[in-house]
Amino acid sequence: MGGFFGVASKRDCLADVFFGTDYHSHLGTRRGGVAAYDKEIGLQRVIHNIENSPFRTKFDHILEDMQGISAIGCISDSEPQPMLIRSHIGTYAVCYIGAINNADELIESCLGAGHTHFDAMTGGAVNHTELIAALINQKADLIEGLRFAQDSIIGSASILILRDNGAIIAARDKLGRTPILVGKGEDGYSISFESFAYQKLDYVDYCELGPGEIVEITPEGVTQLVAPGKEMRICAFLWSYYGYSTSTYEGVNVELMRYRNGQIMAENDAKLGNAPNIDYVGGVPDSGTPHAIGYSHKSFLPFARPFIKYTPTWPRSFMSSRQAERAKVAKMKQIPITDLIKDKNLLLVDDSIVRGTQLKETVDFLYDNGAKAVHMRSACPPIMYGCKFLNFSRNKNDMDLLGRRIIMELEGEAGFDHISEYSDPSTERGKEFRKVICEKLGFASLEFQSLQGIIKAIGIDESKLCTYCWSGKE
Repeated sequence: MGGFFGVASKRDCLADVFFGTDYHSHLGTRRGGVAAYDKEIGLQRVIHNIENSPFRTKFDHILEDMQGISAIGCISDSEPQPMLIRSHIGTYAVCYIGAINNADELIESCLGAGHTHFDAMTGGAVNHTELIAALINQKADLIEGLRFAQDSIIGSASILILRDNGAIIAARDKLGRTPILVGKGEDGYSISFESFAYQKLDYVDYCELGPGEIVEITPEGVTQLVAPGKEMRICAFLWSYYGYSTSTYEGVNVELMRYRNGQIMAENDAKLGNAPNIDYVGGVPDSGTPHAIGYSHKSFLPFARPFIKYTPTWPRSFMSSRQAERAKVAKMKQIPITDLIKDKNLLLVDDSIVRGTQLKETVDFLYDNGAKAVHMRSACPPIMYGCKFLNFSRNKNDMDLLGRRIIMELEGEAGFDHISEYSDPSTERGKEFRKVICEKLGFASLEFQSLQGIIKAIGIDESKLCTYCWSGKE
């Protein structure tokens, strides 16, 4: 995944950009970068690997080493960003959030046009940020180039550009799959993926860009360059999983959505008579916890935290590219509260079930500490399709997904024609699907939030949400 933050100000803004970018650290752990513009120095840029240390540790030097009245920063789980580009339409820094699924075709198209080259990485790979710049530079100006790039990309791309005059150009993905919000301060404006990042820096909400909207930001104001489109497909997984609890997208706060989502799951369990005699409801930390709070409130079952994650020194385990490392870190994080586990019937709510590996280790850990039974609820429907639009849940193969593997085991490839039935708990396929997962992962019972349930919890019209990872519908 990734996130970005920028400021155009009448004063030096490096401190704001440092803290604002750091507030996006939950979205990635591979690369961090900052670019700044100063009237005397011009454009500057620094990029660091942040896999083994947080952004703030690697970048605290920029407050002494860099200066600028405009700057952009990014956290990336893919290529190094931002990049500095010099072209016929000017010199600028650029970064993006999203995924380019047709990168190979676009690279060949650019090379085939002639007079273009790319800085090749290991194995000949091309930095996708540089590819975006190459697409932009095929046109006569930045705005025409941005529109061309976004129209050419199969996937998604929300883009920030810092120009060599200090202006920031922000372009939200043409279908708005990721958010871009603008804050207003005393000395200028900020641009951000996460709204709380600028609110903590004393900027107030100014506007949220619409899908495909492009704006120019200067210390004096925000100028619309391209009006928003009418069609939107914002990622619904933002609210259930990777969005930060204090953020609001399209007017819907993440934490409140998760409370509603848990309440809807509790209502459904009450109707079906599922999971009786529960001692405690708890969440798989961190993002499962607010869903569990909502479930607890609606069901009148006591909420508890039977184990705590020790996070001061451990990185976010899901970000690692190596499964063995993810599993080890996840195990080391979990510290039990035995009095809340031993001889107890527990119902845990997790934000999602993707591969299932870490969740099985969590359940085994609870049984090892004396749990009588562990019931599991997923705050979203079964994930059946690897995301094609964002990097956060992209899998090399859909068979990495637990849901797909279970279907293959039960019915072979023919079962993939019946995915909707497997997602539905009322069908025979759906019942068998849940039964087998319970057997494999050690759950006393299992249920998933329904697609309509999560849409209701978000409260945005279904036509404006991307639910591809659950429904396969683009």
